[in-house]
Formats: sequence, C-alpha cells, structure tokens
Amino acid sequence: MAFIAIVVAVGLLIGYMTPPGQWYEGLQKPFFNPPGWVFGPVWTVLYVLIGIAGWRIWSIAPRSTAMMLWGAQMVLNWLWSPAFFALQSPALALAIIIAMLALVLLFIVNAWKLDRLAAWLFVPYAAWVSFATALNASIVYLN
Repeated sequence: MAFIAIVVAVGLLIGYMTPPGQWYEGLQKPFFNPPGWVFGPVWTVLYVLIGIAGWRIWSIAPRSTAMMLWGAQMVLNWLWSPAFFALQSPALALAIIIAMLALVLLFIVNAWKLDRLAAWLFVPYAAWVSFATALNASIVYLN
C-alpha cells in the first residue's frame, strides 16, 4: 500500500505545486477543454490505478521491461505539469506527453504478458493521456 500511496502523493504534490494560474486562463483552449474541477478527481483515480498496476508488476517482476516502462512513464508524467504550467511551455509539454503516451501503451503490451489486470488498469490512463495529448496539441496550435 505504501507504493500506491507514494504514487498518489507525489502526483498530487506536483499538481499542487504547479497550479494552472492566470497564464493558463489567458490561453485559447479548444471547445472540448473540460472544466478545471474535472482534473483533480480524474488524476486522483488514475494515480491510484497507476499505483496498483505498478505495485502488481513490482511484486512479480521488479526488473522486467514492464517495470522499467512503468518507471519511465511515471517520470514523464511527473515532468508534464512543471513543463506546461511552471515553465509555461505547452510545446515542451506536448513532446513529453507524446513520449509518455507511447510508454503507457508499451507498458500495457509488456504488462499483458505478466499480469493482465495490471495491463487493464492502465487502459483508463491510456485513454485519458490520449485525450490530454489532443488537448495539449490543440493548445499549442491555438496559441
């Protein structure tokens, strides 16, 4: 459970430390941009799922390709908010999220061989990151 708690805590801490702020409010956003209140609950649930999936893979194959992919995508996940909000660089954030999406999908493929539940736990995350990639790309385009 500590594994899951750490994933959730770090994710929430980064979100807290890099709030959108007035700069973000001034950006042009696409019509499908969700209201701000959606992001906190969605990311909290996703971090729980990400943590459970990581813990399951760590428990059975800590040195596996799947675990390395899990760790790499987590680093990129945690870099996205500072890149987008703190550095105010949607273009850098877009590069990060595209790489992150690739790693999330590769994790699913690799985890499937080890623990199908861990792979399935990443499916909502992959869907959200796909949506977030489109949102990020649209913000780059519109601004």
